[in-house]
Amino acid sequence: MNIVKKRNWFFIFSLLIIIPGLISLSLWGLRLGIDFAGGTLWEIKFDQQEISSHAVFQYLKEQQEEISSVAQTNENSVLLRMKSADELKISEIKNKLNSKFGKTTDVRLQTVGPIVSAELTKKAVVAVLVSILAIVLYITWSFRQIPKPTSSISFGICTIIALVHDVIVVVGIFAILGRFFQIEIDSLFITALLTVIGFSVHDTIVVFDRIRENLKKYSSFSFEEVVNHSILQTFARSLNTSLTVVFVLLALFLFGGESIKYFILALLIGIISGTYSSIFNAAPLLVVWHNLVRKRA
Repeated sequence: MNIVKKRNWFFIFSLLIIIPGLISLSLWGLRLGIDFAGGTLWEIKFDQQEISSHAVFQYLKEQQEEISSVAQTNENSVLLRMKSADELKISEIKNKLNSKFGKTTDVRLQTVGPIVSAELTKKAVVAVLVSILAIVLYITWSFRQIPKPTSSISFGICTIIALVHDVIVVVGIFAILGRFFQIEIDSLFITALLTVIGFSVHDTIVVFDRIRENLKKYSSFSFEEVVNHSILQTFARSLNTSLTVVFVLLALFLFGGESIKYFILALLIGIISGTYSSIFNAAPLLVVWHNLVRKRA
């Protein structure tokens, strides 16, 4: 099987996945949770009967309450999102709900101010950028003794391109989900992105390390042949490692709590994308880089 020879098809497939997400991101952006946008998140459980989120939203709208959204959970409760509200306002809304739907119990109440949310957004962006920069520097240093004419910087840059691919896939899909299914992102989403970056780098380094070994071992082979052989040698290992993680995440997604559901979904998307990009994007990109350098020379 010659994966490197068919690299253009894999690149096209990646573009087909990325482009809809980029369009969604540019048109609608991400639906920010209160961690980043600020506001109050209030989960209320109804003690006597199951009440739909639509009924709650319509009732509060009739009462002229400013509620951004109401979402259903699996625990006979609803999640209300609103602009920052004080205790008096919360108590007033609760009394209205009690009179309409019966006794309620507060499951959680979380309020984030605009200053805190802006600071969290800034720190989240910095965390992602710093982690990417650190990865470039580390890989460039680790592969500094790679045989010529290949350069260590090419390994670092190709790794980052694969990482950016994975981040865009996750962010783009959540932009689509936010638009059509009202799924919001919070601080756990940034945790998921950083985890995906780490997992993707791990997979990529496994393939790159085998390429480095094989360049010394098969010096008579062309660079493209060495890269393809290295991919095939690590293919089963990468796939098996990823599948074990995917199975665990699927179980958590299906049977875990509502509060971590979309965190798990982001991990699932990112790890599947990371496995794909490490095998079908990162390593073939090395060949593209190598061929461009040779042409220039």
